[in-house]
Amino acid sequence: MAKLLWEPSEERIKNSNIYKFMQFVNEKYGTDIKGYRPLYKWSVENIPEFWASFWDYADIKYSKSYDTVIDDLGKMPGAKWFEGARLNFSENLLRYRDDHVAFIFRGETQKSARMTYAELYDTVARLARSLREMGVAPGDRVAAYMPNMMETAVAMLAATSIGATWASCATDIGSGAVLDRFGQIEPKVLFTVNGYFYKAKPFDTLINASEIAKGMPSVEKVIVASYTEDRPDISNIPNSAYFEDFLSKESGLEIQFEQLPFDHPLFIMFSSGTTGKPKCLVQGAGGILLNQVKELILQSDLKREDVQFFITTCSWMMWNWMLTSLATGNTLILYDGNPNYPDTGAVWKLIQDEKVSMFGTSASYINFIKSQGLKPGKDYDLSSLKEIWQTGSPLSPEGFEYVYQEIKKDLWFNSSAGGTDINGCFFTGSPTSPVYAGELQSPGLAMKINVYDEKGDPILDQEGELVCEAPAPSMPLYFWNDPDNKRYHDAYFDVYPNVWRHGDYIVINSETGGATFCGRSDAVLKPSGVRIGTAEIYNQVEKLEEIADSLAIGQNWKGDQRIILFVKLAEGYELTDDLKGKIKKTLRANASPRHVPAKIIETPDIPYTFNMKKVESAVTNILQGKAVLNRDALGNPESLDFYENIKELQED
Repeated sequence: MAKLLWEPSEERIKNSNIYKFMQFVNEKYGTDIKGYRPLYKWSVENIPEFWASFWDYADIKYSKSYDTVIDDLGKMPGAKWFEGARLNFSENLLRYRDDHVAFIFRGETQKSARMTYAELYDTVARLARSLREMGVAPGDRVAAYMPNMMETAVAMLAATSIGATWASCATDIGSGAVLDRFGQIEPKVLFTVNGYFYKAKPFDTLINASEIAKGMPSVEKVIVASYTEDRPDISNIPNSAYFEDFLSKESGLEIQFEQLPFDHPLFIMFSSGTTGKPKCLVQGAGGILLNQVKELILQSDLKREDVQFFITTCSWMMWNWMLTSLATGNTLILYDGNPNYPDTGAVWKLIQDEKVSMFGTSASYINFIKSQGLKPGKDYDLSSLKEIWQTGSPLSPEGFEYVYQEIKKDLWFNSSAGGTDINGCFFTGSPTSPVYAGELQSPGLAMKINVYDEKGDPILDQEGELVCEAPAPSMPLYFWNDPDNKRYHDAYFDVYPNVWRHGDYIVINSETGGATFCGRSDAVLKPSGVRIGTAEIYNQVEKLEEIADSLAIGQNWKGDQRIILFVKLAEGYELTDDLKGKIKKTLRANASPRHVPAKIIETPDIPYTFNMKKVESAVTNILQGKAVLNRDALGNPESLDFYENIKELQED
C-alpha cells in the first residue's frame, strides 16, 4: 500500500468546486454521488451527460446551443462533439471586465507590471481591431516567437477572438527548430520580441526573428514587442512594426467575438520533434475550452480569489492551459527567466511576496531543489500556498515526501500527467481525495482510462500501457497536412483498434485508484523480455547523493537487450567502482535484479526537451547507429555529442 501523505479537511472538501458540482449532478439526475471515485464512475458511464452537465455548471458562453453532445461514442478518432453550437474561445476567457488583477508579470531582472481584467479586455480589443483591419480572418494562422509575457497572452486572445488559429514557440528555441514548426502551417502574422533575459543576461532574438520571418513567405506582418530595450532597431525584419504602434489608438472598443463551430481550429501544438520534423496537432476551440476549464475548476479547484504561478514557457502546453484559467477570473503570474536566479530561493520569495495560492512546476524542479537541500517551508512565509500542481515527468515517492516535509504539511500536492496531444490530463488531481506518495490521485473526469498488457487485456496493479477507451473533447481534430488521417491514426490507434494508446507505461493501484507513472512505453526496457519502466530506475538511482541525474537506455546486445545507465554526478563525486557497486546494490535491493544495469557510464549531461523531459529515444537512436534528425528540438542539443562512438558499449 502506498504511503498516505495528506487528506483534505471536511471544510476543504465542502468548499471545493467539485463538491458543489456533485450536488449539481445529484440534483439534475437524482443520483446520490458522494466522493470522487463514484463521480468518476458516473462520468465515464454517462459521458454525454457529464459534458452536458459541465457545460451548464461552467456557464459556457455561446450564441447558439448544441444539438447533440456527441454523435458516436464508439468512434475514435472522428467523433463529433457539440454539433450545432456556436461560440468563441476568447469570449469565454474574457468574461470579466473589472479591476481585479488578471496578470502580474515578473521577470528575473525584477521587471514587473500588472494588468486588470478591464485593462486586458481593452488591450485585446485594440489589438483585435488592428488584426482585423490588416485582413486576419477565421482560419488564418497567427504565430508567436515570444517569452511568457503579457503581450504574448494579449496576442493569443486577440487572434482567437477573430477565429484565427494560434501557435507559439518560446524564444530559447533556435530559428531552425521554429521554422520546422511554423513553416509547416504558413502563418499570416508573426508576433515576436527583441530579446529575453536569462540569469540577468539579455539575449538578442531579433536575428532569429528576422531569419524566421524571411523563411516564411506567408507572413504579411511581423509585430515586435520591446522587452530587453525600448524600440530596438527592427529594420532588418521585413514588414515589421512595433507592438505599441500596431495597437489601435482607439479605446473603449467592444470586441467582435467571432461565433464559430465547436470544432473550429483553435491551437496548433507541436510534438517534440526529436525523431523527425515535429507533428502539428490541430485542436478545436470548444474541446480545449471545455476540457481545460474542467481541469481548472474541478480537478485544480481554482477560484476567483486564487493567485496562480506556473513555471512554463510558450512552447509548453502548460502555457495554453494556464491562460485558459482566465475563465475562472483568477490572477495569473507570468514569469520569464531562470527560476533559480539570483538564487534557489527566488521562486519561494515570489510565492511569499505575491501570496500565491497555486504553484505549478515540474518534477525536475522539485528534484533540483531537493538535491540542493532547500527548505522553503522554513525559510519563507508560505501561508497563502494551498496547492502545488506538478507535471512534466514522473516524481518519485521521495519527491512527494520532500514536498510535505520541507515545503508545507497541509498542502494539496496535485501531480498530473497527460500531454500536448490533448492539451490536458489523463490522470490528475482531486481536491477531495487523499494524496499517496508517488501516485497521481485519479483519472480525469470523463476520461475512460484503462491499462492494457501486451495482449491488449485490461490489468490492475501491474505495469502496462495507458489507454483511453472513449473519445474526449480535446483530442486533436487532425494533424496538419495529413488529409487521410494516416499519421494521426498511426500515432495513437495502430496498436489497439478504436482505443487511444497514449505511450505512457503506468500502474493503477486498485486500492487507492491512483496511478504510478513508469516512463514512456516507447522507452520501456526489456532485458530478457521483462518490461521495465525507466522511472523505476531513476527513482532509485537519483536518491543517491552522488547522482545529480541519470538516463537508462536499452542496448540490443547479442540477441537480447541490456541496460546501460548513464549517470551525471553531483559536484565533488567520482564514478568509482565502489559507487558503481552502490548503485547496483540499491537497484537490486529496492527494485529487482532485472533493474541492475550491465554498464554504468559517467556522462557530462543528460538530453532534455524544452519541456524538461528526458530524451531517451534520441540516445537510443545514437546507440543503434541511427541519425537524430532534429537536434534543435532539444533544450541542450550539445549533450548528444557525448553519446557518439562510446567504446565501452562495444565491449562485454
